[in-house]
Amino acid sequence: MDLKTYLKSHNIKITKCRLKILKILNNANDALTVETIYKICNDNGKFADLSTVYRSLDLFEEKNVVSKVDLGNGKYSYKIKGDTHKHVLKCNMCNKEIEIECPMDQVEEIIKNKTGFVLIDHELKMKALCKDCMDKSNNEKNS
Repeated sequence: MDLKTYLKSHNIKITKCRLKILKILNNANDALTVETIYKICNDNGKFADLSTVYRSLDLFEEKNVVSKVDLGNGKYSYKIKGDTHKHVLKCNMCNKEIEIECPMDQVEEIIKNKTGFVLIDHELKMKALCKDCMDKSNNEKNS
């Protein structure tokens, strides 16, 4: 992906810091926290202030470039939006994260048919345990 063109297509002024943040997000396999992005930005010496990272991510979210995932306790993680909308399942015990396709298309259709309402946005928060932690929890109960 050409990051400069990507920023321009979203009407975002190109700066070195915004490009670096976008590159970090583009290269990441998972959603990243602000603190992680800030640390990577400054691995080779001071490059960006934490407030600059926050402002850039807020702008990216406003311009629909990134998805912001609420991790609870005022913490968020960010991921570049792709062609398909996804959500993150996070294990409450081990913090393992996996992405799932957004199930809201089917829900949106049901809501529209039953109520006449059309969803314009949604926030989906799910609490989960991964299989390993569930097995561990069941084994401890059975011991």
